[in-house]
Amino acid sequence: MTQSLTVIQILPALNSGGVERGTTEIAKALVDAGYKSYVISAGGRLVEQLEREGTTHIALPVGEKRLSTLKYIWQLRKLFREIKPDIIHLRSRLPAWIAYLAWRKLPKADRPHIVTTVHGPYSINRYSAIMTVGDRVIAVSNMIKGYIIDNYSDVNPNKISVIHRGIDTLRYNKDYHPQQDWLQQWKADFPQLTGKLVLTLPARITAWKGQDDFISCIKQLKQHGLTVHGLIVGETHPRKQGFLTELQQRIQNLGLDNDITFTGHRTDIQNILAVSDIVFSLAKQPEAFGRTTIEALSMGIPVIGYNHGGVAEQLNTLLPEGLVDINDVDAVVNKVIFWQHKPPIVGNDHPFTLQLMCEKTVTIYHELCEDTQ
Repeated sequence: MTQSLTVIQILPALNSGGVERGTTEIAKALVDAGYKSYVISAGGRLVEQLEREGTTHIALPVGEKRLSTLKYIWQLRKLFREIKPDIIHLRSRLPAWIAYLAWRKLPKADRPHIVTTVHGPYSINRYSAIMTVGDRVIAVSNMIKGYIIDNYSDVNPNKISVIHRGIDTLRYNKDYHPQQDWLQQWKADFPQLTGKLVLTLPARITAWKGQDDFISCIKQLKQHGLTVHGLIVGETHPRKQGFLTELQQRIQNLGLDNDITFTGHRTDIQNILAVSDIVFSLAKQPEAFGRTTIEALSMGIPVIGYNHGGVAEQLNTLLPEGLVDINDVDAVVNKVIFWQHKPPIVGNDHPFTLQLMCEKTVTIYHELCEDTQ
């Protein structure tokens, strides 16, 4: 393997989400291995952690959807010349276009290798096709690999590598329990959960994530006489405030004000999953991966999820009985009722680990560099 490696990862911002977390995790793995790690983004709440862990962050708003963003092409080209990376890892469409155009303007002998990660089933068009230009293309699940092959026939399937998103099993495991001070604060902040079956939907507030189905489930479970409380955990983008208001109005109309709680954005999601009795993934569109599902499963918390996308891949591995047909709210309700009396046992072994994700990604970087030696 090469003795040194310099990698630049490029994405819109570093706030929250699977793309951002995957970026910071690979950055840390590179630094831990003694390699040089750079991330280019507009910044965000994860920058402090990123820099603390040894990566150099370069602030450029390459993900802003405006014509003026094109001016960053020459700045990126200048950075590529100065840093001389071995790998440019592109993780989002608009930054990928800006970086690709900058890369094209370099002399061929000076061009670094390009790796792209397809994090989701983007709209199928020329704009999205940029995510398939990599010398190697990483798909975050088998579902995403199928999406690429089905929709971009000019992409050689041999250059696509499935690398599932991964979680730290030293952190997410069945022995994990929140600390006592957190539990005391949690009970003080959410006394309405005491003595209830805690049902949690971790998902940002947006129409396709299934909050409306979750509300329907809570209503039916209450009608069946179950003592439950629903937690909807996730932030609301300013553009989604209208949808949040619709959900809150529906909860009020159904008389569920005391039975469902919106927590908003939380940084203690692991603890919230750990104190949940059942976690849900009710996305109406297939999740490319669905990280909170594997986080919950790894801690032994059962998950009920619609049978599609990356979530189905996880449940098929660790808890097949957690799968229900898409949009089948009645089946979700019946499963909760059954599990209330007989909780399922979640499997232990799975390939969705942070260690494997980082090892496989860094191996791809090395393979590309060795090909040109």
